Amino acid sequence: MSPRLADSQAYAHLFGLYLGDGHLNTAARGPQLAFHFDAIYPQLIAEADASIKAVAGRSPQYYTREGWRVTILKLAWKGWPALFPQHGPGRKHERPIVLEPWQQRIVDRHPEAFLLGLVQSDGCRTINRFTTALPSGRVAEYAYPRYFFSNESADIRGLFCQTCERLGVRWTQSNRRNISVAHRDSVAILDAFIGPKR
Repeated sequence: MSPRLADSQAYAHLFGLYLGDGHLNTAARGPQLAFHFDAIYPQLIAEADASIKAVAGRSPQYYTREGWRVTILKLAWKGWPALFPQHGPGRKHERPIVLEPWQQRIVDRHPEAFLLGLVQSDGCRTINRFTTALPSGRVAEYAYPRYFFSNESADIRGLFCQTCERLGVRWTQSNRRNISVAHRDSVAILDAFIGPKR
């Protein structure tokens, strides 16, 4: 049975963030969802705050650690376990990550928001620079943007790839844990709703 959601698009974003870097502690007094963000990305943090508030109905608490460049968002709420049935003991890549049918429907309805959350948590947009010697002898320099998504979980990488394909985004597997999106048209698709972290 699917839970009632006031904002399914915000949930899709939050679900992507959770699969990347989110942690749900159900051993606390109340189930507590937490995210650790690099403090140099205030817009990313504000977007996470907005999605948490849209889903749970209230804003998370902010924490910092002295000497660390990190902002921690936490919110205790009894509704989290029903919204993230993938939670469990151990690390995510050590257990199967399979979507409930209601979650798949939300991801299918809001693929951009889901990918945004995944990339904001476990991805990046970079500029790939390289040089090559041309037949004329001149050395040419090239630079082009690309996206990376890195996750230890094959299931989570699979969700990223499936959602990319739904939007017509071409991807390649760079190595065991890294997915690359470098094709110009595919980068443009992602740039329309992701772009560099801010």
